[in-house]
Formats: sequence, structure tokens, C-alpha cells
Amino acid sequence: QVQLVESGGGLVQAGGSLRLSCAVSRRIFNFDVMGWYRQSPGNQRDLVATITSIGTTIYADPVKGRFTISRDNGKNTVDLQMNSLKPEDTAVYYCRLLISSTEYYWGQGTQVTVSS
Repeated sequence: QVQLVESGGGLVQAGGSLRLSCAVSRRIFNFDVMGWYRQSPGNQRDLVATITSIGTTIYADPVKGRFTISRDNGKNTVDLQMNSLKPEDTAVYYCRLLISSTEYYWGQGTQVTVSS
């Protein structure tokens, strides 16, 4: 069973920064796609950013230019640097490891709260 553990969430004022980290319990292979998603109360879980093994990234429009996703296959980690945070970024952030369309794993989530 693959486990993902997120860390780095917390409370920050608007305009501040946080860095989330996700540790994967097994080696991240080149074909794995890593991603961050978020979910706020009453809403669905939405894509924040994804990154492939060759560094190709996709960002959701609301976070473009403010968030940066990165991965370190040697350390089996994927990070999300979040700058210029806004109250609407408040959510539980989840890390996901996508192996195939039928095999993927989620972390337990980490709370990010941005105060105005």
C-alpha cells in the first residue's frame, strides 16, 4: 500500500506564503504524475497543480503565477510553494500520486487557512 503524507499547512495572513510538502512511501517512478488538489467545505476537490517526471506542469487558473509545484524523485517528495496567498485559498490540500487511470493514491490532507 502506497502512503502519502502531507505537511506544511497552517494559518497565514493574506499576502503571506506557505510551502507544502508531500512524502511518498515508495520510489516515485518516471511515469508517475504528482499533483496537489484542494477542497473547501461544501465544494468538490479541485485541481491545484500537477507535474510530470519531465517537469511539465499544469496549474489551475486561480493559482497561476502564485503557486509553484516541484518534485524530487530522489527524495520521493513533491512540494507546493504558495505565495501571495488569498483568503479564497483556504482549503484542505491533498497530494495525489497518479500511476494510471485506475491506480492512484491520496494523502490525508493538510489544512491551509488564510486570514484576511
